[in-house]
Amino acid sequence: MNSSLTDRFQRITTFIFDIDGVMTDGSVIALESGEQPRIFNVRDGYGINRAVRLGYRVAIISAQSQLGVRKRLEYLGVTDIFIGTSPDGKLPVFKKYLAETNITLDEIVYMGDDLPDYEVMRTGILAACPADSAEEILALADYISPKNGGYGAVRDLIEQVLKAQGKWMSWFE
Repeated sequence: MNSSLTDRFQRITTFIFDIDGVMTDGSVIALESGEQPRIFNVRDGYGINRAVRLGYRVAIISAQSQLGVRKRLEYLGVTDIFIGTSPDGKLPVFKKYLAETNITLDEIVYMGDDLPDYEVMRTGILAACPADSAEEILALADYISPKNGGYGAVRDLIEQVLKAQGKWMSWFE
């Protein structure tokens, strides 16, 4: 990893994630009941919970709005959950979140995977994405995880930030 990216990782206090294609592999199971369950990676969950327990902000901005997803995020300790947004409406949600929290752009890493994430990723934050993201997102990203969405990309990003800050193994030392 280059030193400028490490320097940027050292300033991060806030992780913001999309769900579909980032926390999941983008697959949706359509049940007759209308529910559309997602499958989450346990290691991603561990990374999220660890970040929360270490005092980082973790926020979710996603168009999908399944109750099971909200319950999973709450179980992991995430409280800043903005789901059910319009796919084209992530930028206003992001700007409102910034205004309400007084977080600066250089404190944020945002991980998205597809065109609905594009506008947020262009705001000057540290932009990250899974390896299997849309071509336009890959071209925009400052950090591309070697992992695909739903297969450890979230954990990888959190781990890289915590390692840059000397906090990854801090619980065990």
